[in-house]
Amino acid sequence: MAKKQTRRTFLRRSFGSVLTLLGLSSGGFLYANRIEPSLLDIQELQIKHPLIPKSFDGIKLVQFSDTHLGFQYSLHQFTKLAKKINSLQPDIILFTGDLMDEPNQYTEINKLMPILKGLHAPFGKYCIFGNHDHGGYGSDIYRNIMENSDFNVLLNESAPVKMSDGSMICLLGIDDAMLGNPNLPLALRNVPQNTFKLLLSHAPDLAQTAAQYPVHWQLSGHSHGGQIKIPFLGALVTPPFGQLYPEGLYSVGDDSPLSLYVNRGIGTTRLPFRFLSKPELTIFTLRHEK
Repeated sequence: MAKKQTRRTFLRRSFGSVLTLLGLSSGGFLYANRIEPSLLDIQELQIKHPLIPKSFDGIKLVQFSDTHLGFQYSLHQFTKLAKKINSLQPDIILFTGDLMDEPNQYTEINKLMPILKGLHAPFGKYCIFGNHDHGGYGSDIYRNIMENSDFNVLLNESAPVKMSDGSMICLLGIDDAMLGNPNLPLALRNVPQNTFKLLLSHAPDLAQTAAQYPVHWQLSGHSHGGQIKIPFLGALVTPPFGQLYPEGLYSVGDDSPLSLYVNRGIGTTRLPFRFLSKPELTIFTLRHEK
């Protein structure tokens, strides 16, 4: 715990020094602590690929990530987020990890589950493990919460999403890179070759490995977009496995490159600040590409 506090103190002082240099001082702290963390940014992208069946054209996926409940992010805020997600009328909901900041210390699980259960998506709700979901002996806590809230937990496994005509796409989910044991070959086992494959990986940097497999898109979180970014310099700190691809859309690999999208997440961790890195919901629309 002492080491953790020392790191937080170092980051806080670093952030304060940067704001002072920028001439923002207390105004910058107020903005980064109270204002920007509440400014929800909604990004919209299209996922196009020839292997997406025509029957899936227009299907809407909504991704949210890294809520870190219990550290400066409350159930009241999460309730508002859930209402916003439902208002978008998603066909599929995807959560890419780090639900609670410290699962074994979180005391409002009985209030949290009805909110998660109230998220609606006719083609299913899917999630994966993040490092905080494993941390503090939280693995079973997280799995129980998500399964009791009607989420499909993808732990090195696949899940087909099918239409009534038999056409399908395949969702893949792998374990967290920091505290778990990701196994993409296991997740790909028994997945038909000529199927569109969408991978959920909390850690974005695993895209370098995923690009070597028949995976077409990867959705990730983890990095918070840096959470605190310095103008002209970029992120103050990026986590392990979130350093190569901190936010946004990337093309990874040379032959048949993998498309990677990194969501900035909702909450904060270590420091209760966001600066030039707004919380994000991402809407993806599937498109059959001729």
